[in-house]
Amino acid sequence: MNAQTKKGVLELCVLSLLQKRDCYGYEISQQLSKRIDIAGGTIYPILRKLKNDGLLTTYLQEESGGPPRKYYALTSLGRETYCRERAEYLDFARTVLAMLEDENDNKG
Repeated sequence: MNAQTKKGVLELCVLSLLQKRDCYGYEISQQLSKRIDIAGGTIYPILRKLKNDGLLTTYLQEESGGPPRKYYALTSLGRETYCRERAEYLDFARTVLAMLEDENDNKG
């Protein structure tokens, strides 16, 4: 799949993971890479942008046997944005899917 196409939905995917629970950066990267082919450093610029946009906040949490980890959490604006963008994306995806299915039905 085209890298630009993927890049366009990665922010929404990050918000989707964080609406379920707070996560640290590497954990987000691992969860996404199980489902989407992404490069290792792809997530951190997205997390920075979402934080700068006021959609995320961060906090440090001590981990046993290691340094504290930076966790990311949705702000109330982040939750609102996720709900709105999720609905918009699902409508868009349904429209594209219908067009692609219609194209296949019209062949032959």
